[in-house]
Amino acid sequence: MKYSEAKQGRIFIIRLEDGEIIHDQIERFARDHAIYAAAVIILGGADKNSRIVAGPEKGRVYPVNPMEYMLKDVHEAMGTGSIFPDEEGNPVIHVHMSFGRKDESLTGCIRSGVKVWEVMEVILFELIDTDSKRILDKKLGFKLLEP
Repeated sequence: MKYSEAKQGRIFIIRLEDGEIIHDQIERFARDHAIYAAAVIILGGADKNSRIVAGPEKGRVYPVNPMEYMLKDVHEAMGTGSIFPDEEGNPVIHVHMSFGRKDESLTGCIRSGVKVWEVMEVILFELIDTDSKRILDKKLGFKLLEP
């Protein structure tokens, strides 16, 4: 286990609009508001043809080859995650969401492009006094949080 401490800064209440891509909008918001790190809670509707990443294709094979799924219709959605900068200082969001419609439920990472259906609510809790970053792990092939 690795850890560090941070303090809570500002809290933002954000409404994403129909057709916006969640991770693009939240990363842009973080850049525009000089947010270095944050925790996020998200809920609302995800549009059809949104893409999520769920699990590695072949278990413990490196580098990891993620599986991608597409939502075939509008789904209810809720999720949580974090924002930390990469090595270049760019804010990188890591959010996992669950999507439900009738008797179907899917859960995965939104980094492939989840599109808002009508409205998505985001509560963003800024974290301050932290130097944590996302650093590329060459074995896994994606950026890991280094607290």
